[in-house]
Amino acid sequence: MHEVPRLLQAAAALSQLLRDAGVPHAFHGNVLTAILSSAPLADEISCVVEGGTTHPFRRVRQACSGNEDFSIVSSPWSNRLHVKYQKLIPAIDIEILVAGEEGPRRLDSSTVMTMGNVPFLTITEFIRAKVKAWSLRGRDQDARDILYAMTRYWNRVDINRIPEQEMSEFAKRYPAVSPSWKELRRKYGMS
Repeated sequence: MHEVPRLLQAAAALSQLLRDAGVPHAFHGNVLTAILSSAPLADEISCVVEGGTTHPFRRVRQACSGNEDFSIVSSPWSNRLHVKYQKLIPAIDIEILVAGEEGPRRLDSSTVMTMGNVPFLTITEFIRAKVKAWSLRGRDQDARDILYAMTRYWNRVDINRIPEQEMSEFAKRYPAVSPSWKELRRKYGMS
C-alpha cells in the first residue's frame, strides 16, 4: 500500500514525460477509487498508453530514457512493462498497459478525465476496464472498485461502453450493485 499523494506524484512525473513525448496516456487502478473516496492509501496504479506507429512500450521507454527518476523493468516473456519512479523511497511501480487491450483504444477527451493535473480513465472507461479484468481474473479488489464506482457514479456512466453480459453476471454475484445497474439500464431504456 502506498499513500495516495505519493502515487499522484509518481503519476504526475510520468505523465509529464509522456506528454512531452506526445504519447497519449491515462492512469488507471484503484488509485482512482482512493482519490474519489478520499482514502489515504491505494495499492494499484497503472498507465494505459496508446501506441500510434510504434508499440506503446517502446514509446514509454523512449520518453523515460535518460531520466534518472525512472527505471524501466520489462518482462518480454510475459509481455509486461513496469516503470519505477525512484525519486521516492520506496519506489513507486507503475505498470504500463496497452490501449485497446487493457483500456480504450483511443485516449482522448471522451475517454480521459483530468484530476489534479493527472489524466485518468473516465468513470465509464474505468468501470469497463475493471469489469473486463474481474471477468477474467475474479479479483476482489476489482469487484470493490466496480462496486464503489457504480454505486456512486452510475449516472455518469455510458452504458454503451459497459460489457452488458459481464456486468449482469457481476450484479448476480454482487447484489449491492444491482440497484445502480438497474437504474443505469432504465436511464438508457433497456429495462
